[in-house]
Amino acid sequence: MALRPVLILTAGFGEGHNAAARNLRDALRQAHPDLSVEVLDIFHLAYGWVNGLSQRGYLFVINHLPGVWSLVFRWLHGSPVVSERMGVLRKAAALLRAAIDELQPGVIVSTYPGYNHLLDHIFDRVQQRSYRQITVVTDSITINAVWHAGHSDFYLVANEPTAEVMRRDGVPVDKLRVTGFPVPPTFEALLREKNPPAPGEKWRVLFMVNSGKRTAVQALRELVRIEGIDLAVTVGRDDRLMRRLRAIIRSSGKPVELYGWTDQLPRLIAESHIVISKAGGATVQECLALASPMIVSQVVPGQEEGNARLIVDTGSGRIAETPEAMVRELRCAMADDGAVWQGWHRMARLQSRPGASREMADWILTLCQ
Repeated sequence: MALRPVLILTAGFGEGHNAAARNLRDALRQAHPDLSVEVLDIFHLAYGWVNGLSQRGYLFVINHLPGVWSLVFRWLHGSPVVSERMGVLRKAAALLRAAIDELQPGVIVSTYPGYNHLLDHIFDRVQQRSYRQITVVTDSITINAVWHAGHSDFYLVANEPTAEVMRRDGVPVDKLRVTGFPVPPTFEALLREKNPPAPGEKWRVLFMVNSGKRTAVQALRELVRIEGIDLAVTVGRDDRLMRRLRAIIRSSGKPVELYGWTDQLPRLIAESHIVISKAGGATVQECLALASPMIVSQVVPGQEEGNARLIVDTGSGRIAETPEAMVRELRCAMADDGAVWQGWHRMARLQSRPGASREMADWILTLCQ
């Protein structure tokens, strides 16, 4: 029997949504090469530059006005405004309806919470639908009610603490599945046991500069002063920041690896003893999947608070939001032959689910009949 297509819906408001969508698509295609899998960002298709402007505004607020975003996040948690205002997104609704009519999917997967409400607007919430609807929740523990206020047949969450939060918020037990986060399928081959450096070797440290870049320059100045580490830095597509960091590295005389946008992140994370980065949903889960402890350098109020809490509560790293604190925690982790680090690594290894996307894909295929 031919399997019906899978439609995966994502949005560019935070890289975790796109990462989950891409990784799940790749896992589905690996599991069943003949399966039709489509990934769409309906909001980008419908609103183009306006959507891009909204994304830049979101990044500005979370990085420069975190207190404002904290208020917005908490207001959205208790407000019906998202579900009630979907009617204004007529173009998005029309494009999504057209995509469903054309593809006739057996399963729709949403990695962004707004789509459940948009689908409720297109199809009355109690209407029988011709597809199964799955929501992949991309954050941990601090889960905004927007994720589950709309209809979904199943919610796939990364860990048991997140499932417990959603159960307390009223999500039926039979709709929740603890699956891990859909990291790239290649992670299963990349996962390795790590040990402290042998005599003459150095600690491998990866500093991932994400959207919060205000402290990146000073943080790098502090990190290059630390002896006994091999440092790699990723910057993304920010050419101006790249030039500033390159100048610091040049003046330090240290052999730091500096990357712009790179497809080598999985390898870099896997090879690193410690990753310093913000508490993004995908970043945290990728580090845990590869058992690479984290020093969390930035926490966006609201959705990222739970991601950071997961690192701390599981004993897989620490939070350090200033350059001085980053250095202090890094030195602490390396001291006494890495006694603290060994505890972090052991606990991160217990959280590791590098095969999550494959397991999720296998289950989704059973729904595509």
